[in-house]
Amino acid sequence: MSKRIQAKHKLDRRMGQNIWGRPKSPVNRREYGPGQHGQRRKSKMSDFGTQLRAKQKLKGYYANITEKQFRRYYAEAIRLKGDSGENLVGLLERRLDAVVYRAKFVATPFAARQFVNHGHVKVNGRRVNIPSYQVKAGDVIEVKEKSKQLEVVVVASQLAERDVPDYIEVDHSKMTACVTRIPTLSEVPYAVQMEPNLVIEFYSR
Repeated sequence: MSKRIQAKHKLDRRMGQNIWGRPKSPVNRREYGPGQHGQRRKSKMSDFGTQLRAKQKLKGYYANITEKQFRRYYAEAIRLKGDSGENLVGLLERRLDAVVYRAKFVATPFAARQFVNHGHVKVNGRRVNIPSYQVKAGDVIEVKEKSKQLEVVVVASQLAERDVPDYIEVDHSKMTACVTRIPTLSEVPYAVQMEPNLVIEFYSR
């Protein structure tokens, strides 16, 4: 088992939730935390603990991005006009690796980050290999011609476990996607409830 898969399973078990809605999550077999005392960890959480958990869950969902990077998203979210929690989700969903994942070009957020890193993706005709690149509404994302027949791409596009959300238009015959608008929290197809407002509260302390 690779370290990446172990990390995904560890997060699922720590949270006691199937974060990405994957059929192979260990939480599908047992809904308690890891370790011999995992079944006893059901005590009431403090406000700080609840906020920390919300932050770990949201940060982990996007392939466990670094704390430094996640804090930058928070700073930008509170700088923008409007609801800071909604802004935070919008910034995360605009990440290039997030769009690649949502478009079903690959199966997981972790695979999406690696896919972008390895130069398989173009934005508006230009190769971009930065997973955190911020996609704008109207941008066209496409899989490079030589990469379209990769097994990970072909398999992911046929996955029945999730659908492409309404704010992304995808043509799997051409392996292109276009973000039509920046989504609101209610539009993002998270497999579990995300609470970006608690993340904002955590950093605002």
